[in-house]
Amino acid sequence: MLYRTAGQFKTSYRADQALFPVRHDAFLLGVILVLAWVVFPLVATEFAFQTLLIPVLIYSLAALGLNILTGYAGQLSLGTAAFMGVGAYACYKLITLMPWMNPIIAILLSGVFSAGVGVAFGIPSLRIKGFYLAIATLAAQFFLVWLFEKWSWLYNDNASGAIQVPNLEMFGVYIAGPQASSTIQYYVVLFIVCLLTWMCINLTRGTLGRTWKATRDMDIAAELIGINLMKSKLTAFAISSYIVGVSGALFVFMWRGAAEPNLFDIPLSFRILFIAIIGGLGSIMGNYLGAILIVGLPVVLNLLPNALGIPIDSATVEHLNIMIVGSLIIFFLIVEPHGLAQLWRLIREKLILWPFPH
Repeated sequence: MLYRTAGQFKTSYRADQALFPVRHDAFLLGVILVLAWVVFPLVATEFAFQTLLIPVLIYSLAALGLNILTGYAGQLSLGTAAFMGVGAYACYKLITLMPWMNPIIAILLSGVFSAGVGVAFGIPSLRIKGFYLAIATLAAQFFLVWLFEKWSWLYNDNASGAIQVPNLEMFGVYIAGPQASSTIQYYVVLFIVCLLTWMCINLTRGTLGRTWKATRDMDIAAELIGINLMKSKLTAFAISSYIVGVSGALFVFMWRGAAEPNLFDIPLSFRILFIAIIGGLGSIMGNYLGAILIVGLPVVLNLLPNALGIPIDSATVEHLNIMIVGSLIIFFLIVEPHGLAQLWRLIREKLILWPFPH
């Protein structure tokens, strides 16, 4: 049996509320971390780093930020890509204005600027919610992309209107720019993603997380029991925008290498929203499952037909990808609204009870 709870007794409230009430979960997480930190860097190719591993981590982090806001606090947002852009441009300005700054510190600080912008656009959530709040965040999407195009100071008056990532060095090793290796970039992304994921796990399991859930479930009842809705909603916008801003900095500095304003347009916002929906709203693990599916699906559609000897062109692959993702979204919204994370929970419960039926 993969899961055996026999002999695992809980003799205190602290043990009952532990992050891993079943020791096998901690073991499984340990295996995943060993794979991520040791095995993948040793066996992965350049193609695997740039097509699968790095984008999966970055998209997972962006979906995690959106999930904090939408899945835990219940505030709809359609402007995720724009807040990613704020983080990317803020990181670029920090690096160019202060070239002596540690690149990892610059990436982490870039989220602060995104958090400030997120709070500014989150103020309408105090008076509106649902569809109207989604439209307000969509307005932020249009405004910020327009600002990226028109404010030439953000891209240092570059004639192309794009930002180019320079060679960034730390401890004698290039971690960003044309001379950086994919393995080093992967480790930087993995470190920041693990750090922010650990932070979010602690936040969502604590008092702030319970406040967000109460606000999500019924904000009027939450206010009646003494929850400050303004603080609850604005902290959700701030923390969500911070995480999204850091993911935007990683998106450009550790993966794309350059960016134009239209890179942060609406399709990117919807892609991150699809990851959160398919993975499962209100779940930390679901962001990773959704990102693996969304990022890995086009790769599988490109490689599998060729492996089977079936000729298929790139346009057909793109159409198939859109059709499959759309069908999955409809399926999960109707059949399992809590996404892949809930499917894993059901499988885990069956494994714990196996071989007994109930």
